[in-house]
Amino acid sequence: MFIIRIFILVFLLFSSENKMFSQHIISSEKSSTASYENSKKTSVSESAKIEQLRNKKVVSLSIVLIIILCFLFYFVYQNNKLKQKIKRKDTKQKILLNVINEGIDSQETEQKKIASFLHDNINSLLSSAGLHLKVFTAKSNIQSEEIQKAKAILEQAHDLLRDMSHELVPTLLVRFGLIYALEDLCERNSNSSITFKFSNSVSTDTRYSEKFETKLYFIVSELINNIIKHSEAKKAQISIHENHNQLIIIIHDNGKGFDAEKLNEIEGFGLNRIRVRIKKLKGTFSIISRANENTGTSIKIKVPIS
Repeated sequence: MFIIRIFILVFLLFSSENKMFSQHIISSEKSSTASYENSKKTSVSESAKIEQLRNKKVVSLSIVLIIILCFLFYFVYQNNKLKQKIKRKDTKQKILLNVINEGIDSQETEQKKIASFLHDNINSLLSSAGLHLKVFTAKSNIQSEEIQKAKAILEQAHDLLRDMSHELVPTLLVRFGLIYALEDLCERNSNSSITFKFSNSVSTDTRYSEKFETKLYFIVSELINNIIKHSEAKKAQISIHENHNQLIIIIHDNGKGFDAEKLNEIEGFGLNRIRVRIKKLKGTFSIISRANENTGTSIKIKVPIS
């Protein structure tokens, strides 16, 4: 009996332990299932948050790209607008330069025609009239004060017309070229108030095209007139030399100078017309000068030789 009781007690203990173990296993399984479901819910929630964050980033990036594209479009539009404005300005400038150049060319052509007409026709007629009058007085042996005055008037008119024709187109320029003509120009404009010195390293026998020489002669002539009228200089020098198929002319005076930065405002000097002439020759034109200083003015002209 005692043994049976012990056996029953052990059986009961074992049964209770199995029951407790089973309950523990069941509770463990329940808790693991709950934990898995919670973790699953947490994972889904985190995935949703990550997806929302990703969508926000995509939207933000899209907005930034749209803003950048708008700025790029605006800059491209403004750049094209500026290019069109510059193009219109260049077109207007080219038209203006063409008008000025055509005016200068027609002026030079008219000067040549007038000079040729004065020299070949009027001067010839005056010379012929003076010669006939001289022959008539010699044959008739007439000594008349009126005839002497008439001869003097004819000679004076002849000299005036000759000087005028030379001013329009110098004979030295046509016959002997630019170098001789510029040297003569310096000598004729030198006086007790101002002295023009001429120096050159170019052979005096050198000749260029007729248009090239004519244009450069009148450019230098106009600059010399500016020195005489405006600079109050006592000395001036004109030098010419060739370098790498370019003719370089440097004009320097010791006058009072002017503000070279305000060149467009100095219309009285005719410098803008000179700049246009040189630009047509595909050359460059630079000025170094300061207003009311004793450093004078230096002008450099570089023109490709044609």
